[in-house]
Amino acid sequence: MRGLDHRALVDALLPPVLAAGRLQLGYFRSGMAVERKADQSPVTAADRESEAILVAALERIAPRTIIAAEEAVAEGRVPPAAGEMFLVDPLDGTRDFVSGSDDFTVNVGLVRDGRPVLGLILAPARGEIYATLGAGIAAMARLDHSAALEIGPGTLSWTPIAARRADDAGLVAVSSPWRPQQPIDDWLAGRRVRSKLFAGSSYKFCLIARGDGDVYPQPGATYEWDTAAGQAILEAAGGRVLTREGAPLGYGKAAAGYLNPPFIAWGRDDAGPPSATDC
Repeated sequence: MRGLDHRALVDALLPPVLAAGRLQLGYFRSGMAVERKADQSPVTAADRESEAILVAALERIAPRTIIAAEEAVAEGRVPPAAGEMFLVDPLDGTRDFVSGSDDFTVNVGLVRDGRPVLGLILAPARGEIYATLGAGIAAMARLDHSAALEIGPGTLSWTPIAARRADDAGLVAVSSPWRPQQPIDDWLAGRRVRSKLFAGSSYKFCLIARGDGDVYPQPGATYEWDTAAGQAILEAAGGRVLTREGAPLGYGKAAAGYLNPPFIAWGRDDAGPPSATDC
């Protein structure tokens, strides 16, 4: 699958992603049992069933491409890193999901040679979908909840999105309500921050990609399936995702269980990257 047609792949991914979203909304409205993984993070039937839908579809769409999916890895099925691979978080923001917040997402990212090149994120409860539609092209579409996410490929009305340049009034920092705020505040010390915007899951990347925020510091633990789709979309929208050392956040860290280092996501270049001492 070396020749990448963003639009064709996004269209192929839309039916299973929307099916996962419909399944999640059913559980979201009716309730579900919550279990705990070995690391004590929550997991539900919606996570597992959504992953089964997505993985089965990816195996049909790109049968020779490695898939690293969150719940499979949590159960010990850790695939080797490959030059090309899908990273799947079937229900990102399970804490948001079980608490009744709308911020949970479905994430599918494609990575090539350690870099995210395609991303698709659905926020089912918000009726929003974000995608890369080409190199340097990010877009979003709104879904009609009355249609129960039954829309098909080719019928979405995509709107281009772009990360913004921070203004003189200061940065809008995007942060998870579930994370301790002091490490985030420490990371941003010395920068003018005028407000914080709280959001869960990969939706934080989407907020910056569409120009509603300027910076998303993440000093805590995340995994590659949490970030690949969001990073691809943000970078296509003109933003950046950098490690403490100022390098682009990379992928394929199989030996580390696909664990990410701390990173910071920015809107347009005017915000400026953090130096190593800032981080």
